[in-house]
Amino acid sequence: MTSLDPLLAGATTGTAVLAEPIADSNGRASRATWRVFRRDPLGMGSLVILALLVLVALAAPLIATYPASYGTDVLKAPSLPNLFGTDSLGRDVFGEVIWGTQQSLLVAVSASFIAIVVGTLVAVLGAYFRRLDGFISIIVDLTLSLPVLPLMILIAALIGPSTTTIIGVVAAFSWPEVTRLVRSQALTVVNLPYVDAARLMTTSPFWIISRHIVPAVAPVIVVSVVVTASRAVLSAAGLAFLGLGDPTVWSWGRILYEAQQSGAMSSAWWLTLIPSIAILLLVLSATLLSIAYNDARNPRNRAR
Repeated sequence: MTSLDPLLAGATTGTAVLAEPIADSNGRASRATWRVFRRDPLGMGSLVILALLVLVALAAPLIATYPASYGTDVLKAPSLPNLFGTDSLGRDVFGEVIWGTQQSLLVAVSASFIAIVVGTLVAVLGAYFRRLDGFISIIVDLTLSLPVLPLMILIAALIGPSTTTIIGVVAAFSWPEVTRLVRSQALTVVNLPYVDAARLMTTSPFWIISRHIVPAVAPVIVVSVVVTASRAVLSAAGLAFLGLGDPTVWSWGRILYEAQQSGAMSSAWWLTLIPSIAILLLVLSATLLSIAYNDARNPRNRAR
């Protein structure tokens, strides 16, 4: 046995002993966070609204038929047969909104997933490998300083309108914000003692990042998912309203675009109000959910 063996054995044992209290502490913190969160009416209400929107998106074929054909009742106001009225071509707006929920949530989930994965990976790599941090910070600051909306319009117009294009464009301009948010937390985590102890156990950065750093920044990632998804919905609806959305599927932005193209936005109020309310509900509930979750994570609120 060399002189370093007792030291390494002690470090290994200390890390193993330390890992159990950390895991137990994280479990207690999660339970305390949920206990505070469920007492927040705004947070629970937002969670219920988001759950209902997801349920509507999944059950769209069971709720309404796909509005693909033309109808005879043009610009009919909301009534019992047509709960949300009809558009300029006689199609049922209720079916358009229901199927638009599916498309809007698809874009939101896909774009936010890509942005979260890329943004988190870049953030933890920059925090762990400090030589990369300066270069990553420059890229993030440069990207965040760009005029996002004109660039999104330009790229979507050059590539061509499609669901894949919308998801890619929204994700490409969303990951820098995720990187900045996660990086601030990851920089604190990499300097904690248990991460230093983990370096004595292994030389694999992947093991340390995946087992210690990523779980530590997970609460920040949760907030990033909600905020990024709401921004993705707004961006996708804006592009669709400008005629750069996928013309083969219904979305809330497409309903507004077709109402504007037909000149019915001022005469048929339901074509503007109902999809706008749907967008507002999703974005507002996602924002309130992230605020409630942040408040529940605050140790001062958990101590009350």
